[in-house]
Amino acid sequence: MKRLLLIGLMGLIGVGAGAWYLISPLFIDQVVDEAFPLEVAAPARAQVSQGELDQVQAALGDQLPVELPSAAELADMPVEAVAALEAEIMEAATEIPDKAVADSMPEAVAADPTAVLEGQFQDADSFHQGAGTATIYELPDGAHLLRFEEFSVTNGPDLHVILSKHPNPTSQADIGTDYIDLGSLKGNLGNQNYEIPTGVDLSEYQSIVIYCKPFHVVFSVAALS
Repeated sequence: MKRLLLIGLMGLIGVGAGAWYLISPLFIDQVVDEAFPLEVAAPARAQVSQGELDQVQAALGDQLPVELPSAAELADMPVEAVAALEAEIMEAATEIPDKAVADSMPEAVAADPTAVLEGQFQDADSFHQGAGTATIYELPDGAHLLRFEEFSVTNGPDLHVILSKHPNPTSQADIGTDYIDLGSLKGNLGNQNYEIPTGVDLSEYQSIVIYCKPFHVVFSVAALS
């Protein structure tokens, strides 16, 4: 009899343990706090050189509402502070006077250039506006020349003319680093010429961009076709 009772008790214990195993997850929390296996890097912030800051200072002069930090100080500033500084500088840039340019086609090749790509400048947004034609010419000697005609764009600090592989870049991310810088914009008004380096494969580039390099702002884009 004792043996039967013992067997029965063991059976009840087994059933109870099984029931506990099935039911306990319903009312007992299981807490997990694993560390992420990989370190997540903070978003990279493009570096501004001291030379670029000096060009902004020279362009805006007394119109700057604040004193510009050095490149080293700028690199250590919080992202929010850099964004606020950029906004102040871009607002001050609205007071930069227009600079007109009137380049003519080079006389030695004026008789026989061939237009190979062309685009119309468009506004980047309601504040950064552009108009006019961007044409890439192949010259008789095989060189290529970019020419702006009836051109105008909102003036700004340290604007550059770049060849971009993106058809319609609107941000620094679209511009990336794989572009060709044709140099500083000569003027925000008027006809002007820019030499394209020898060996550039024009089939890889889809737009001409007027770009504020220190603060990575697109002012105007001409899609090429």
